Amino acid sequence: MASKGEEMILWTRYFDSKLTRSQGRRVPKIASIPNPTLETIVWAARTSGIRKMRQEPDISHPSRPYSNEGRLVMPPKHALEVTDSNSKEGVMQEIGRTLRAKMKESQTRGNPVSPRASRGNVRQRSQRKSFKNKSSNKRKSRFGKRK
Repeated sequence: MASKGEEMILWTRYFDSKLTRSQGRRVPKIASIPNPTLETIVWAARTSGIRKMRQEPDISHPSRPYSNEGRLVMPPKHALEVTDSNSKEGVMQEIGRTLRAKMKESQTRGNPVSPRASRGNVRQRSQRKSFKNKSSNKRKSRFGKRK
């Protein structure tokens, strides 16, 4: 590995699509996934061709000391050569595109879309408010009197 001064550090929050750019996401939405784990980022980096890397799972970002999100450390020369990019941004976007492709593939392969899926979750539908169990006078007072 490279010395401490020559390391490229990738935090898991860089790839989180639920965050805004000001909250810590560093790749575009089309190259990010919701709630990425360190293992998925390592998998995507290996799939992109990066072999020299080190995982640090229990490290927290200095601006977010309350969350042990983990980070991936790699030598910049190797990462730039393998991904054919000229900056850290390019490496992150390559890894992000790989993550997004994996997520889309798993959604289409594992969960076929059924016609009932568009109607919402069964549990949510069952917990919607219903006036069937209420007495008739409460319904009338809420919606006006029936004639």
